[in-house]
Amino acid sequence: MENPEIIFGKNSVTEALISGKREINKILISKNIHTDVKINKIKELAAEKGIVFQFVGKEKFQPYAEFNHQGIIAQISPIKYADLDKFLKNKEHTNSSLVILDGVEDSHNLGAIIRTCVCAGVDGIIIPSRRNVQVNSTVEKTSAGAVNHIPIIKVNSLVNAVQTLKDNNWWVIATDASAKDNYYDVNYNDMNFVIIMGAEHAGVSKSLLKQSDFVVKIPMQNDFNSLNVSNALSAIIFETVRQRICKNI
Repeated sequence: MENPEIIFGKNSVTEALISGKREINKILISKNIHTDVKINKIKELAAEKGIVFQFVGKEKFQPYAEFNHQGIIAQISPIKYADLDKFLKNKEHTNSSLVILDGVEDSHNLGAIIRTCVCAGVDGIIIPSRRNVQVNSTVEKTSAGAVNHIPIIKVNSLVNAVQTLKDNNWWVIATDASAKDNYYDVNYNDMNFVIIMGAEHAGVSKSLLKQSDFVVKIPMQNDFNSLNVSNALSAIIFETVRQRICKNI
């Protein structure tokens, strides 16, 4: 395996094993942790797939002391980013959803966003190849392994990606604190849509705002600072879930 990455934590390792999308070289489990249901599940899955797992001393985990590794790490192949054109070609789009991240720099935010998107049934996440955090060990840990269950699409230009989506009949919804419309005023049913989220300090870029069909905000009850980007996305994306559920009742 060339250039293996390290992932940490019981959930991250379990979900990587379950998905089967990435090559796992070996799994190291600390002798000092108590065996529980999750550790037994990891051992069972590893044995089924012929993946080596070893119980080792705590010194093996010393280089990763800054991470909440939970006494388990795995050497794994890097995530394979998806291609937007292939995604659009292979996906049957009926009321599908995507999320675009414009300048999100915090690994914990990206991990939380990925986890939220998987829980909400989002079809994919688009990130730029520059000026945005990429998938790393912290992202994998924070996502609780959800990174293995959703396409992460990397593009060189978000502007071009948005135009490609518009050309394929996707509606574009950007978020901006100064927008006139609230996020729950949009009818998300019966259309393919993409939600663009920007970082707290900069927001969505002007070029992407100009391309958008809707610009929405989350109404605030006072003048306190804006929501964390992962929390803001959760509010918006689960409004789309609520609308779909209500439509089908």
